[in-house]
Amino acid sequence: MIGTPEGQSRLLDPQIKLDTLVRLRWLAVAGQTVSLLVVHYLLNFPLPIGYSYVLVAASAWLNVILKIRWPSSTRISKNAAAAQLAYDIIQLGGLFYLTGGLGNPFCFLILAPVVVSATALSSRNTIILGALAGAVVTLLTAFHMPLPWYDGTQIDLPPLYLVGVWFSLMCSMFFMATYSLRVAEEARQLSNALAASDMVLAHQKHLSALDGLATAAAHELGTPLGTIYLTAKELSTEFEKGDPLREDAELVYSQAARCREILKKLTSLSSDADQVFQRMPISLLLADVSEPHRGLGIEINIKAEGVGPEPVGVRDAAISYGLGNLLENAVDFAETTVLFEAKWDDKHAEIFILDDGPGFAPDVLARMGEPYVSKRSAPAISEVGEEEFEDEAERQSGGGLGLGFFIAKTLLERSGGRVNFHNRKDPDHGALVHIRWLRETMDQGAQTPES
Repeated sequence: MIGTPEGQSRLLDPQIKLDTLVRLRWLAVAGQTVSLLVVHYLLNFPLPIGYSYVLVAASAWLNVILKIRWPSSTRISKNAAAAQLAYDIIQLGGLFYLTGGLGNPFCFLILAPVVVSATALSSRNTIILGALAGAVVTLLTAFHMPLPWYDGTQIDLPPLYLVGVWFSLMCSMFFMATYSLRVAEEARQLSNALAASDMVLAHQKHLSALDGLATAAAHELGTPLGTIYLTAKELSTEFEKGDPLREDAELVYSQAARCREILKKLTSLSSDADQVFQRMPISLLLADVSEPHRGLGIEINIKAEGVGPEPVGVRDAAISYGLGNLLENAVDFAETTVLFEAKWDDKHAEIFILDDGPGFAPDVLARMGEPYVSKRSAPAISEVGEEEFEDEAERQSGGGLGLGFFIAKTLLERSGGRVNFHNRKDPDHGALVHIRWLRETMDQGAQTPES
């Protein structure tokens, strides 16, 4: 089993596709154009139509320039995307200034760029855009042209009403931006964690495939190496003893023989006839997974018992890595002992990992297995002594990002298992990880083509 990597490569922040912003802006341009036409020509409401269309045309020309200058597949940085959204806020603010300010029923559309930023950009960009939108809304409360209405009629909205609209916009912007930021951040974390688990699994599968490549190489090299072996053997008999040429031929012969032994070993690594390697009883799986973690000062006890014949599955890198990751965590936090136990019956095969450490913190136990959630309860000062408390608390805090748990849970569930995290009940203490498979899932996976 390959141990857990000490550090995951930092995934690059995703960039924003320029075409996405351009399409959204075209949608805004179309909506603004239709609204102005309906209000001015269909309803006959007076408004500064010329200035209004100048602002709409500015957005249209911006889109045209962007499409000409950069291809549709171009991805831009988050700061560049934030700059475009800032322009959209200012353009909307200009339109609302010309058409009644906060009395315009479409004024809530000024929140749209902030929501787009919350879903696609960083919290810093969103805060800046939110502050800009708040400033524009505040200015529109006091400075704006009259709301378009029938000739001879002017609507003067009460200041208290405008303040209420301003407050409503601020609350809506805060709630929508906060919610969108949270949802988008969780989606990004999940995506990054899944990418990390896929990379780990691909690495494991690559290592598992090396033995097959070695066998293929050994097969291809066998014939030419056999020819060299026989030719060198015959040449060594053609020269008299003491002849330097005979010594060279004997050297080639001995090295060719050595190469044949090496290729023979490589061939045996992944022989399909080696059923012990291809199929693995669950007790052997526990022994294989636990071996790299022995000798670390923690006793690992293996126990395997059940009703009926022992489950036998295919040697699976994903299962080995997932169990090894969970076992490594138990060894890290155990005080003296870890129990690695397998149980089975006619319907299920189960594996339990129990340690005698502090257990999982109650506030995160329900979220264990999610990405970036990792924490163990810290011991009391009286249990470790004041001098050792700082180091012990740091160790027990589980300083990782929680990707190990997420990757292990993902890999094991992909194999058909179900993973649950618990704390052991009194009088015992420590963490308990329970993995369960359907017996038929494991047995079907172990069937060979001949069966």
